[in-house]
Amino acid sequence: MTRSLTRRLFASLAALVLLSGIAAAEGAKTKITIAVGGAGCLCYLPTVLARELGEYDKAGLEIELIDFKGGSQALTAVISGSADVVSGYYDHCVNLAAKNQALTAFVVYDRYPGMVLGVSPKHSGEINSLKDLAGKKVGVSAPGSSTDFFLKYQLAKAGVDPNTVSVIGVGLGATSVAAMEQGTVDAAVMLDPTPTLLAGKAELKILSDTRTAKDTLAVFGGEYPGGALYTRSDWIANHEKETQALASALVATLKWIHSHSPEEIMAKMPADLVGPDKALYLAALKNTIPMYSTTGAMDPKGAEAVLAVFSQSSPDVANAKIDLSKTYTNKFVEQASAKSAN
Repeated sequence: MTRSLTRRLFASLAALVLLSGIAAAEGAKTKITIAVGGAGCLCYLPTVLARELGEYDKAGLEIELIDFKGGSQALTAVISGSADVVSGYYDHCVNLAAKNQALTAFVVYDRYPGMVLGVSPKHSGEINSLKDLAGKKVGVSAPGSSTDFFLKYQLAKAGVDPNTVSVIGVGLGATSVAAMEQGTVDAAVMLDPTPTLLAGKAELKILSDTRTAKDTLAVFGGEYPGGALYTRSDWIANHEKETQALASALVATLKWIHSHSPEEIMAKMPADLVGPDKALYLAALKNTIPMYSTTGAMDPKGAEAVLAVFSQSSPDVANAKIDLSKTYTNKFVEQASAKSAN
């Protein structure tokens, strides 16, 4: 009896250990590091909001968001291997393809770039057009970032040699606001909430605006994708499960955004990102919501527009035979949408 009881006890303990191990494995979350090109920028709101809504948790992910001053720095983190995925602008995927670096966007959450080229209130009397920027100091989030690309494209389009303009990294958010208010730059390429905050304090002269479909069409001639989740193509090939989980979390977040009011969205965002002036943040959010995608999918015409713009301002891109189909994939967002519909 004693031996039989002992065997049964050992068998029960073994079963408990096995079950607890299975439960732990099922409950374990995969850790993913996302490098964000400026978390305070509303263009990246879906990435942060997904965390606040618990969508990453639902998808079985433990997410660490690392905030950088600009997209170029976030990109460097992923290329160097210190982060897994970038929450930044898709145009980097096209630009790097010309240098034989394979990057793939798998969720596009901004239909429009949302960039605003505005004049510092201290210099509004001397700058009335893009041509007046020759010889001036213009702020961007960081040299080599999408705001820098945007500036150079706009200058070239206006017939201004980009080399005649001093490009200065002023970050996003509070640092760009300070640079504009103090007049340390003559103008800057900004992203909400910065332009709305500045407009709320003083008259803001805007030279170019891409926050709406109409304005984007005027600048680029069509839709121009902005913020996206992208990473090295080989990382996606080796982490399809994690890529799918990220896509599912972002698709769910985009659906939530378009089914809730700006006030409800703001209430979910971290207080430090909203800042002390909730009314101005809300106004900026209302300006930004139309640019968020409803599906997370890339419009092929949008990718073509990015290539066309870069071909005008970058000889490397113009001369490279870039296969755009390798710079993005809609596979994961389509699977996420199909699953949520069932």
